[in-house]
Amino acid sequence: MSNPESFIDEVTEEVRRDRLFLLFRKYGWIGGVLVAGIVGGAAWNEWSNARDAARAQAFGDAVIDAMDLGTPDERREGLAAVPADGAQTALLQLILATDPVDGKEASLAALEKVAADETLVPRYRDLAVLRRVIIVGDSLPLAERRAALQQIAAAGRPYRALAEEQLAILLIEEKKNDEAIAALSSLMQDQDASPALRGRAGQIITALGGTPPQSTTGG
Repeated sequence: MSNPESFIDEVTEEVRRDRLFLLFRKYGWIGGVLVAGIVGGAAWNEWSNARDAARAQAFGDAVIDAMDLGTPDERREGLAAVPADGAQTALLQLILATDPVDGKEASLAALEKVAADETLVPRYRDLAVLRRVIIVGDSLPLAERRAALQQIAAAGRPYRALAEEQLAILLIEEKKNDEAIAALSSLMQDQDASPALRGRAGQIITALGGTPPQSTTGG
């Protein structure tokens, strides 16, 4: 005959299990909702961050393309056609208002303000630095222009390749043509360099008397 205490323990354990099962059936959905909420929130944040990064990338690239157009009227039309919202709209309006044709000093002051505004994402500040260096030209000491470009030419920065192009142009300004050719040749093999940038680099190399390398990058 079985031990009465063992029998009681088994019954007690069964009762506990039954109660846990009933509690799980009654309240278990709460845990499921919590888990789903955590997983869903993480997925949403990831998607939202990726969407924002892609939007910023597209905006910055579109602005650069528009600013590369020839005449002031073409630049204004190109910039006006760039899709923008929120902070992008404010930045785009600032750029539209600071075309060098409307006053170089005002343009530089506005771009300096953007570059120093830490509430803007780094992509926009880098864009302002790049634009400022291009506008200011040799009215700013070469060493200061190089220091500004080197900051935005660091690995992982959004306009690294364009900054590298401007650094090569500074080498030409210093009459260091061989170094400029080497830098531009490297840029032509850079995966971050756009086809247009690689084309410009090849043209400059040719003008300097060099031979452009065969590009191995796609696009």
